[in-house]
Amino acid sequence: MSSLTIQLPDSLKNNIEALGAREGYTVSQFLASAAAEKLAAIVTMDYLRREAAAGRRDDFERYLQAVPDVEPPEDDRLP
Repeated sequence: MSSLTIQLPDSLKNNIEALGAREGYTVSQFLASAAAEKLAAIVTMDYLRREAAAGRRDDFERYLQAVPDVEPPEDDRLP
């Protein structure tokens, strides 16, 4: 495991410490989890952008035409 020194505004650090005390984790655990979540979001967006760039409109239109043009079931309608 590696160490990293970061600077946080006091209010942010205090809120993380309070939440950690209430939920049972340390500031380090919170920050590691937050960094992992952010990294996963960025990696996912990169993947989706690559997939979207590789897509073709003709394929999309062909798949869309295969969807039946029917009303949705009663339990699957917007209010």
